[in-house]
Amino acid sequence: MAENTPPKGLQDRLERNIWALLIVVALVLSVGGLVEIVPLFYLKNTMEYNRYPEIVWSKVGQEAIIAADAGVLKANWKPGDGMRPYTALELAGRDIYQREGCYTCHSQMIRPFRDEKERYGHYSLASESMFDHPFQWGSKRTGPDLARVGGKYSDDWQRSHLRRPQALVPESVMPAYPWLDKASPDAVNIQTHMGGLRTIGVPYTDADIAAAPALLQGKTEMDAVVAYLQVLGTMVKLDEGKVYRD
Repeated sequence: MAENTPPKGLQDRLERNIWALLIVVALVLSVGGLVEIVPLFYLKNTMEYNRYPEIVWSKVGQEAIIAADAGVLKANWKPGDGMRPYTALELAGRDIYQREGCYTCHSQMIRPFRDEKERYGHYSLASESMFDHPFQWGSKRTGPDLARVGGKYSDDWQRSHLRRPQALVPESVMPAYPWLDKASPDAVNIQTHMGGLRTIGVPYTDADIAAAPALLQGKTEMDAVVAYLQVLGTMVKLDEGKVYRD
C-alpha cells in the first residue's frame, strides 16, 4: 500500500502531509507576493504623476480646495485641474458609500482592456487613487464600474436612482437608500477624519478642515453621496494620446 512505501522525495513527502503542504504553499505565496508588491512602493514609474505632474493639482496642500470666508464659499479648484483630496462633503459621501457597502458591487478601477475602456472610459491610473484610504480598486462588476461616473448623470438622476433604482433601471438589483434623505453627515467627525488623513499624508490644509462645518451645513447624507459620485473621474483631464503607464 502507498502509505507503507517510503517517500521518494520532497514533493512526495508534502503530498502525504497536508499541513506541511499548506505551510509551504503559504510561504511560497508570501515570498512571491512580497517580491511582486514591495518594489511598487519604491519605483517612481508606479505613480504616473512623476512623469506627468499635471495629474496632480499644482496648488494641492497650499490652498484650500473650497475656502469659507464669512459664510461665503469660494472654490479654488475646478474639474480637470488635477488630483486633490476630497472636500469635506465629498469625503462624508465617501464614508457613507463605504458604510452602505457600495464597494461590494461597484469597483472604481477601469482595466486597460478594450471592452472596459469603450464602456467606461480611460483606464484608471494609480495616481488617481493617491489620496484614497482605502482605495476602491477591484474587478467586481455586479454593478457598473464607477471610476468615471462623475458628470455622467445629473444630480437629480443620482438622487432618484439612490431612492429607487428600479424606477430608472428596471433590471437593476441595487437596493434603495431612501434614508439618506433624512440623515445629516457629522461635521465634527468629518473634521477629525480629515485630520487623521492628514496625519498619514493626505495634504489637507488648515483651511480645508476649518471649512468642513460650512460645507456640511444643511446637507443630507444624500447630498454627500451625490457630491462624491459626481467628482469621481473628473479631477484629471487625461489625454487619450498619451501612454501614462508603460
